[in-house]
Amino acid sequence: MTSLARSLRRLRPAVIWIGDVVAETPHQLQKTSHIHSSCHRVLNPAQTNLFKNHSFTASTRPISVHAAKLTNGAAETNRAGPLVEYERRICSGELVDGDRCQVVTLTELQRLYDELVQSADECQLDRNVEKPVRSGWLWSRLLSHPSHSPVKGLYLYGGVGTGKTMLMDLFFDQLPSNWRKKRIHFHDFMLKVHGLLQKHKGLSDPLEVVAGEISEEAILLCLDEFMVTDVADALVLNRLFKHLFSKGIILVATSNRAPDNLYEGGLQRDLFLPFIATLKERCVIHEIGSSIDYRKMTSGEEGFYFIGTDSSAFLKQKFQQLVGEGTATPKEVEVVMGRKLKVPLGANGCAYFTFEELCDRPLGAADYLGLFKNFHTLALEGIPIFGLQNKSAAHRFVTLIDVTYENKARLLCTAEGSPQELFEKIVTISEAKQMAPRTASRSQKSDVSDLCVDNELGFAKDRTISRLTEINSREYLEQHAAMLAEKKVDQGRMDQDAVEA
Repeated sequence: MTSLARSLRRLRPAVIWIGDVVAETPHQLQKTSHIHSSCHRVLNPAQTNLFKNHSFTASTRPISVHAAKLTNGAAETNRAGPLVEYERRICSGELVDGDRCQVVTLTELQRLYDELVQSADECQLDRNVEKPVRSGWLWSRLLSHPSHSPVKGLYLYGGVGTGKTMLMDLFFDQLPSNWRKKRIHFHDFMLKVHGLLQKHKGLSDPLEVVAGEISEEAILLCLDEFMVTDVADALVLNRLFKHLFSKGIILVATSNRAPDNLYEGGLQRDLFLPFIATLKERCVIHEIGSSIDYRKMTSGEEGFYFIGTDSSAFLKQKFQQLVGEGTATPKEVEVVMGRKLKVPLGANGCAYFTFEELCDRPLGAADYLGLFKNFHTLALEGIPIFGLQNKSAAHRFVTLIDVTYENKARLLCTAEGSPQELFEKIVTISEAKQMAPRTASRSQKSDVSDLCVDNELGFAKDRTISRLTEINSREYLEQHAAMLAEKKVDQGRMDQDAVEA
């Protein structure tokens, strides 16, 4: 265990692969830069299937010296961790080579992994170990206000497509299965919180009760895509996480925004600011810096994204092909707290909506989550160019794509432009300030009608463009098909078991 920790500390400079040459520092990287122009090997479309299952056999290249020591150390102590698994996946071809920023981030995840393993009993992570039972008034008072966890969490933030979700999932998958842990998208988490608040409405402090129920289920809480856009969420988060941290919760989160930029420009943000201070106190803050968008390394443009205003008939034809022999009819599905969502056309796991029906109405993440609990494929007709006149619809569309991506659903759509063109008129405040000043040929009226200055949309658009690109890639669609095939096999087994029973 000690040797492994020492190896991890040595690995902090981040080994960078350049062909068959190992560069251990930025200075050495400059010396070897004549070999390749980039330390990242970009694969051609035929090689970019990141979802292939390779066995861990002899690699076509030797692993790095530091990683070899690390792997050997892990074998000697019968331990693993995210950094060891990352190197294994590179060697087996499941991941592409050496992103220095990802390796540096993995050292932070490995550090957290080690601390959790060493403090598992103190943190009460093992769900199979009974909590100590004490009697008496004094003990009950003490146990109702436990101290913070001895282990700080980790808040990872960075640009779109830098691998934040992949790295957190890699970390989460390496944790023991018997631990009290939960990995959930931030949208889903907040929906659960609001649902529990509704359930405990009328209590003196329902947030404390909600925090208690969450901490009973999981001590290690991994939240993906942490972003605050709703005033209701902003007002809840500060008191909720004070209760959660006091109950020993350890938070691991990914986000596109630094903590200080969360809910920037939001209503009543002064009430949200204490949460940022609490977050920085209870988590190590780490930025993933990378210029690579891995989602855009897929084959791309091989899916069902059709550009043109006259593609409605073509979209319906493709939709019917995916439906198969069934007949699509209007349906109604249940979402959270008994609400219903009307589906214009649906059959065999496929749903058809116009953009106005799904994004121009007062719907939100709960409705979209309910949709994908019942359908694995969405056909969306008529996505417009976004601007000031349809800003609210743009916010809903961003949420819809997030939920689509998180649920690994398939998307067919028609749009007025490419993913990049859809958001050309959406800019952040800083981007607007850098734009050329108005001239005599540009009236104030045209400026206002063409441009939408919105910080949250401005930051979210890159993520949405990136995800739209990946959703329409061959690799994503292959993964979706494999998921459907696996579900079909599982359903067949369940049906067979029911017949035998």
